[in-house]
Amino acid sequence: MASKDGRGPSIWDDFIRRPGALSSSISYHIYIFFSSNFYFEDVDIMVKLNFDAYRFSISWSRIFPSNGTGEVNEKGVAYYNRLIDYMVSKGTIFNFIFQPVISCQNMFLQVIGFSINLFRNDYADYADFCFKTFGDRVKNWMTFNEPRVTAALGYDNGIFAPGRCSKTYGNCTVGNSGTEPYIVAHNLILAHATAVQRYREKYQEKQKGKIGTLLDFVWYEPLTRGKADNYAAQRARDFHIGWFLHPIVYGEYPKTMQEIVGERLPKFTAEEKKMVKGSFDYIGINQYTAYYMYNPHQKQPKVFGYQQDWNAGFAFAKNGVPIGPKAHSYWLYNVPWGLYKCLMYVKERYGNPTVILSENGMDQPGNVTLPKGLHDTVRINYYKGYLAQLKKAADDGANVIGYFAWSLLDNFEWLSGYTSRFGIVYVDYSNLKRYPKMSAYWFKKLLDRRSKH
Repeated sequence: MASKDGRGPSIWDDFIRRPGALSSSISYHIYIFFSSNFYFEDVDIMVKLNFDAYRFSISWSRIFPSNGTGEVNEKGVAYYNRLIDYMVSKGTIFNFIFQPVISCQNMFLQVIGFSINLFRNDYADYADFCFKTFGDRVKNWMTFNEPRVTAALGYDNGIFAPGRCSKTYGNCTVGNSGTEPYIVAHNLILAHATAVQRYREKYQEKQKGKIGTLLDFVWYEPLTRGKADNYAAQRARDFHIGWFLHPIVYGEYPKTMQEIVGERLPKFTAEEKKMVKGSFDYIGINQYTAYYMYNPHQKQPKVFGYQQDWNAGFAFAKNGVPIGPKAHSYWLYNVPWGLYKCLMYVKERYGNPTVILSENGMDQPGNVTLPKGLHDTVRINYYKGYLAQLKKAADDGANVIGYFAWSLLDNFEWLSGYTSRFGIVYVDYSNLKRYPKMSAYWFKKLLDRRSKH
């Protein structure tokens, strides 16, 4: 159960109770599989498959169940200690840890501007507790997972928690799509930098760990060779990856965003710029797919919104040819060359930072039967293509040091609920039993070859 052992409510607990919020008919109450009942088995599966790294989250509302501050939930701390100790005992030594953004019920009110410094400091205190408590064994940290998604989908169109937006752009009762996404992103960047500063000042020298953040990146390819479509694709990249990566590399937002968003875009003070710039040891990149982009020649919208500020149109085919084979999710196309272009873009535009490919994978329908689910050759072909492009980027100088497949288990996939299966291990939702798929054994064989060289 999500509320087991003292976990506090999160904004997602409220959001997924809303009628029509999820496409899954299965109760959200079982959405945490990796629980005290299963984590020994799941770690053992990873060991048998020759994996040497695992990314997992530390839930803010499980550590500090009362609005992210105050009394520590010792049962939650004990759970994470057991998990970490077991992984260490099995030799899974690179434990990448991130946490769900704005976990606690009322913290989102702070992040949209009502109490900016309070949010930053509360988040840094939570991170500090994790560094102090788990940092003797955990050496790799990520502050946020896909903060752009939180800011955009939670506050521009309202399809993610907390479901805020202008009425023009979503089914929301409150919000402002033209301002709140930028305020949220700004405060997440400052919270990230504050936590990194805390780690570097208090823990890094002794614990010998590293810290970064984790960003999603869709590759945006111009639909045509025309100048207008090239500019549209670049605007999309600036508003997507540049929104977060540009400040932590250069200390400011991309010029494109500054010019288009104008006074609606928050500004960093001189002191904040100094803290934000360089606030990472590595960058995690979640990369799945690519789209074509074109210039739509649209007029100035009457109601401002983050997505409208891009002034860019999406296309999924060119001259009638899809950009790639489609997976189950409506947004996911198999476009391996997009991964190569993403990595080379980060290399060339952002000074070739150390990068971890922190998510990559594809899904099949949630109602697929066990025999058909285990025979996931389409997933193997996806991974083959993307890993080949990852190697090509590394050979061409991109500083990529790690790769994480998404995901180990079939799990609760945001708005898709249980209607989408990304795992390389099949989960029977009726009893939560695990069954490794063909893709899991393909990875095992691949890693067997690695260990012999």
